[in-house]
Amino acid sequence: MHVLVLALGLVAAYLLGATPFGVLIVRLATGQDVRQAHSGRTGGTNVARVAGVWAGVLTGLLDGLKGAVAVWIVRGLAGGALWLEAAAAALAVLGHNYSVFLLEKSGGRLRLRGGAGGATTVGAAIAMWAPSAMVIPLAVATLFLIGYASVATMSVGLFTAAAFLWRAIAGLGPWEYAAFGVAATALLVYSLRPNIRRLVEGSERLVGLRAYLRNRRGRGRGPGPEGPG
Repeated sequence: MHVLVLALGLVAAYLLGATPFGVLIVRLATGQDVRQAHSGRTGGTNVARVAGVWAGVLTGLLDGLKGAVAVWIVRGLAGGALWLEAAAAALAVLGHNYSVFLLEKSGGRLRLRGGAGGATTVGAAIAMWAPSAMVIPLAVATLFLIGYASVATMSVGLFTAAAFLWRAIAGLGPWEYAAFGVAATALLVYSLRPNIRRLVEGSERLVGLRAYLRNRRGRGRGPGPEGPG
């Protein structure tokens, strides 16, 4: 029975992650389907583009809470089995990125839609180790200075993995959490493959300080060709 309960806890972690808060919030706020707009993802960044900043912030908070609750549930069931906590966290990110609730047919093939997993990764990491919240200002700084939302999202995984790996190497934290950091980074990078291609091509949308400076230079030169957006 104990094994069955733990298995149900892990399934619950995936289903929590798969809950598409972004789709629901945009539908309630605008009547639109966020999957049909811009990047088509269901996370806070795309929700903000479609329904406004506060809708995006609310989506990000709820997506983060999914990851945290998944860890807390399995922690309560597993009684200190850290590898199960790490598995639950990874499953929550997987569910967010590839939601069973967003199964659709495209080009004759079935596929699962979702987000990129940044907020869910942070929420799970905070539940594991509260100072992981420092990833948030680091990711915001990355977005502001580098200017690409996709890079900022990938940096969430990288900062999380780096923190957990450093703690494990220093003997201050478990290797199971470090494994989650690596797995979450892999999931984020995999889900952002189209953005990585655009980064290589130089066509990824620029935001933040670099976008502001580019726009100022563009106004100074007068009308010209539109840059990538």
